Amino acid sequence: MNNGNTVEMGMEELVRARTGQSWMNYPAIFEGFMEKGIPEDEIKPRENVYTFKGWKALGRHVRRGEKGVQVCTWIPISEKVDETGESVRKPGKRPWRATVFHVSQTDPND
Repeated sequence: MNNGNTVEMGMEELVRARTGQSWMNYPAIFEGFMEKGIPEDEIKPRENVYTFKGWKALGRHVRRGEKGVQVCTWIPISEKVDETGESVRKPGKRPWRATVFHVSQTDPND
């Protein structure tokens, strides 16, 4: 995958993270980062907690060796059509396990 696609995918993840309607991962995010010693008042999902690609899109990188918190998210899937024009997969969303990192686990890119 070239760097342009990676940045584009990161921007898409960032938009989904900032505009998503679900709060279902908040308990896991708070619990997971508090276990890592990050104070509760410094944990702000959709403000300072993003995926690896989300941080990359924001001009930051996750430090080597950092462990994030696993969350469940929904990603869009597109319709798939076979060679006869028959739809073999309907568009929609599917669950996906993602890892998120707190800003304190990142550094700005040079």
